[in-house]
Amino acid sequence: MIVKPFAPATERNSQPILDVIKYELQDTKSVLEIGSGTGQHAIFFAAELEHLTWQTSDLEENHNDIHAWLADAALSNLPKPLSIDVLTAELPAKSYDAVFSANTAHIMSFAAVQKMFSLVASVLDEDGVFCLYGPFRENGEFNTASNAEFHRMLQRRDPVMGIRHLEDLDQCAASGDMQRLRLYAMPANNFLVVWKKMASEDIHDNA
Repeated sequence: MIVKPFAPATERNSQPILDVIKYELQDTKSVLEIGSGTGQHAIFFAAELEHLTWQTSDLEENHNDIHAWLADAALSNLPKPLSIDVLTAELPAKSYDAVFSANTAHIMSFAAVQKMFSLVASVLDEDGVFCLYGPFRENGEFNTASNAEFHRMLQRRDPVMGIRHLEDLDQCAASGDMQRLRLYAMPANNFLVVWKKMASEDIHDNA
């Protein structure tokens, strides 16, 4: 029997996230997930979104957990995980229709967040989307007192961590010719943000 790691929060948020990405990824053929963690999201989403290939990725040290879930699920649209550190990763340009990441931006340094957005911009094809799930600040404010406390806890653990400002993330996206399309309020005081990789003619029109 394969022993699989289990993340309760991932179990709880999988269905609400799926409800959103079913719409956002309906015309998508290939998705890169950055920071797949245990792999639970990947097997849940890949099973429900059979029309696309879901490519997991994480630091090499986390691959055993992902392999355990992938082996048990045995889904044909789930290839082996890629080894990706956003600070150093280089992938073929325009190689994915979409990128997904959950609960990563607040545990990275902001420099790593900037690198992640740069990587996303490079791998997305024109009109591709980046879906990022997690807690965020909007207009400089936390949406709940509990998220403010969570931010302080993260900073006590490591000062480079913290809940990011959506406006800062929009600037990171704009540096890679991406534009925010939608912002979904999610359970547990989280959000799911969707940015779109703009086609060159759209960038010219908006200049």
